[in-house]
Amino acid sequence: MSAKEYRELLDRAAHLNAEEQLRLLADLAAIVRDRSSTRRGRSILELKGLGKDVWEGVEVEAYLRQERSSWNG
Repeated sequence: MSAKEYRELLDRAAHLNAEEQLRLLADLAAIVRDRSSTRRGRSILELKGLGKDVWEGVEVEAYLRQERSSWNG
């Protein structure tokens, strides 16, 4: 949408009465909510295995011991 088209829409909205403007706002909010909710349809499980090469060859127990000992200073 061009800046001119946007300005025309805004001008038309400014000429609505308060009740019509509130209805327009509610309708626009519903559109935005619908669009944003479809984008959130991702799963944390998509990250499975990401970075596994970083941990390759690391002994878990030794790593945990080292980390836990660092907590005490």
